[in-house]
Amino acid sequence: MASRIFLALTRKKKNEADGGSQLNRVLTLTDLTALGVGATLGLGVYVLAGSVAKNVAGPAVCLSFLVAAVASAVSGLCYAEFAARVPRAGSAYVYSYVSVGEFIAFIIGWNLILEYVIGTASVARGLSNYVDALADKQIRDTLTKWMPMDVSFLSPYPDLFSFGMVLLLTALLSFGVRESSSLNNVFTALNLITIVIVIVAGSIKADVANWKISVSDIEPEYQNDAGKGGFLPFGYAGIMAGAAKCFYGFVGFDAVATTGEEAKNPQRDIPLAIVISLAIIFGAYFAISTVLTMMWPYYLQVTHSHIYNHFTRKLKTK
Repeated sequence: MASRIFLALTRKKKNEADGGSQLNRVLTLTDLTALGVGATLGLGVYVLAGSVAKNVAGPAVCLSFLVAAVASAVSGLCYAEFAARVPRAGSAYVYSYVSVGEFIAFIIGWNLILEYVIGTASVARGLSNYVDALADKQIRDTLTKWMPMDVSFLSPYPDLFSFGMVLLLTALLSFGVRESSSLNNVFTALNLITIVIVIVAGSIKADVANWKISVSDIEPEYQNDAGKGGFLPFGYAGIMAGAAKCFYGFVGFDAVATTGEEAKNPQRDIPLAIVISLAIIFGAYFAISTVLTMMWPYYLQVTHSHIYNHFTRKLKTK
């Protein structure tokens, strides 16, 4: 009886790499790369660097992103290897089903669902914060007034904007992979253009002196939480602790692996798309974190909508 249960739990799915697909194979290498970048390089690039710089790593947040990128690259190479050997839809769920067994695949499948639900919610919430900041907090004030929620572990108001955006994007995805991929390519290109503009504009205001701030130069009200100053105010431990948080910024590239039955040449294009997208993502995070910590002292970084706040403050002090 026990042996039968064990065999059932470890039952493996046959690798039908050359089997037919019921999905349309329409995605090119460009589409897959844009999918990887678009799924990973979301609002975290505008929020994560400032939060980690202020509370965990200081200006060395760029090194935290480097450590996180190395860890992500190891994971990415594993995905690339599996994608070449098992070019099927399903990502880690199918890979574990083929190589380890049904029970592990069951656990990983549900973990993937949780990952996408939590990731979608956090990105939608971040988008809502930015739009609300541009609207001078009118969305927050209105919803707090008319629809308050007095629950300690929830937001003080229902975020209808982020909920509506998730529903809208879900509707757009239902039109088909070709149409949704084309739309994703446009938004990913706009996102990358915006990041380049932020990097170039921020470089003009960058000052390397913000990487050399001594404890005596820090305002008294910030000294207790600002570490030892300099480039490594929280030491090497801060870099590693920051890397743990920065790793979250690389979550999402595995979405490329879900397109095994929609890519034109999955065994070649999916591994290439994973590697290229990770390189683009790391370059964006590294450049953004470098520019932001040079624009403004690390201990003055704000953790919400902070790029918007940086440029607003720089214009006011111009």
